[in-house]
Amino acid sequence: MAVTDEAIEKIKDMITSGALRAGDRLPREADLAAELGLSRSSLREAVRALSLVNILDVRRGDGTYVTSLEPRLLLEALSFIVDFHRDDTVLELLRVRRILEPAATAMAAERITDEETEGLRKLLDSVGPRPKAEELVANDLEFHRRIVACSGNSVLSSLLESISAPTTRARVWRGLTQTGTMAQTLAEHRAILDALAAHEPEIARSWATVHIAGVEQWLASVL
Repeated sequence: MAVTDEAIEKIKDMITSGALRAGDRLPREADLAAELGLSRSSLREAVRALSLVNILDVRRGDGTYVTSLEPRLLLEALSFIVDFHRDDTVLELLRVRRILEPAATAMAAERITDEETEGLRKLLDSVGPRPKAEELVANDLEFHRRIVACSGNSVLSSLLESISAPTTRARVWRGLTQTGTMAQTLAEHRAILDALAAHEPEIARSWATVHIAGVEQWLASVL
């Protein structure tokens, strides 16, 4: 194992064991290096690497802290990687989305409140019957983001937000080129919402699957 990798593992072990908790300040560099049996240079490299993935927060003039370790924060690194997607990997992202989002939608159906369903209804009403492709996709992104948030699973919400954004261009492209897509999307959104309002998890799951699979099948045909 490389020296820097060893240093990363030792700091990670301190966090996972509870020796360091979210928000804690790390000991002074010299003290921590001695405690872990590391050189100060390898410790410094490890801290730099862990700060890049939002596990540590280096505050100049103050010290180094463990971050909040919230899923949203930790998954920002995944968002950065996903930003370098190619057109063919968008299809793979859609396949992952088809696996995860229907499950999140079913979970939301069990937990969603009347206030949240009313908010979703107003969101869908806001685009009107004949929106532009870009407007519909923006509305679609917000619609699904809110539903996944209602699942109550912050890891799932953060993960889906990371993999959903890169599919935006494909969704706009479909709206501009495939006849009947906008009307179909609006109808599927209403069906998903009706299932959520009725607290029917399996119906909500089914409609979410159909909805996402439509984009996936279209993209597979044009690629």
